[in-house]
Amino acid sequence: MDLSFTNDDRAFRDDVRQWLRANIPYTERPRDFRGARAWDMAWQRTQFDAGFGGIAWPRDYGGQGLPLVRQLIWYEEYARAGGPDIGCGFVGINHGGPLIARGSEEQKRRHLPRILAGEEVWCQGFSEPGAGSDLAAITTRGRVSGDEVVVNGQKIWTSFAHMADFQELLIRTDPDSAGHRGLSWIICDMHGPGITVRPIVSMDGLAEFCEVFYDDVRIPLDNVVGELGEGWSVAMSTLGFERGTGFMKLQTELSVTLEQLIDDAVGLGVAGQPGVATQLGDLRADVLAMRAMTYATVSTAARTDVPGPEGSMIKLFYADLAQRIHRARMEIIDVDGLDRSGRFADDIGEYLYSYASTIGGGTSEVQRDIIGERVLGLPRNR
Repeated sequence: MDLSFTNDDRAFRDDVRQWLRANIPYTERPRDFRGARAWDMAWQRTQFDAGFGGIAWPRDYGGQGLPLVRQLIWYEEYARAGGPDIGCGFVGINHGGPLIARGSEEQKRRHLPRILAGEEVWCQGFSEPGAGSDLAAITTRGRVSGDEVVVNGQKIWTSFAHMADFQELLIRTDPDSAGHRGLSWIICDMHGPGITVRPIVSMDGLAEFCEVFYDDVRIPLDNVVGELGEGWSVAMSTLGFERGTGFMKLQTELSVTLEQLIDDAVGLGVAGQPGVATQLGDLRADVLAMRAMTYATVSTAARTDVPGPEGSMIKLFYADLAQRIHRARMEIIDVDGLDRSGRFADDIGEYLYSYASTIGGGTSEVQRDIIGERVLGLPRNR
């Protein structure tokens, strides 16, 4: 394991820091979905044109072909600079790994450069009303008919489906199968006939999540990633990238959030209150532990190209730590202090959203099962 930075790495960090300082957009992201998509994709295009899109992706598909540690450096500097959220580019950018690792040459050349250039938005079609974290229970079916797959069923909690061009869709293509067997991972054109998208409006008035219905949607067999029936394996690759390298930016952002909390506590004169310094010190130690885990994951992934189940340890640790840090901000700064800090609305929103971290990308209970079975080698939980 090599966790050190070279002189070239440090020079790259300086370049990234200077570029971000000069180019981060400070205009407000529109709230309507068309305006939000245009804003997100314009920023992605800016990064791509400057050579910072797909830093660790292969050059043949629009990336820079640089070591994964350079991607880590980018995320660290991006978080410190206060770069905007990736928005509707999340699935395409952070889940591009399965296409790189398992996609056909035609699939890679068609989609990967366009994802990096901000020309395609993707969404994920995994969860269903009766199959949230238990993907083995999905019932959306794909019937093979000639050179097509005819899909019928429903997905839910699909982020950015109303903005997306394509979807990574997990379906059951073997009608006699059950559990993990008989699933297929297929590229679905979200503009095709038979697809109905219904946005789910949350209490903040935004509609990031959607329901998606499929009524005899015909998808070419050439859109299957991997082979028919290999969907579970490809889906685990998808989630491995999301829980491992895809979480790097969120982890670095969390460390910035904690340091802001410490600065605000000092500025408001509450850092010296009994127990507060100890609480902040414990949280800082946990942030450093998470950083070490991330570096170890990057070191491993740089050798294997595909993140392993160890990514679930980071996902589990991050989800708990995010809740504790945002809860600490509510407790330590209190309502009056939050109001004086000028970030009241953002702080409350981040605190409430932190509870989603134990659900999105697989619940914490699922992560514990994965760690027990695939990392520790314990017997299956069922």
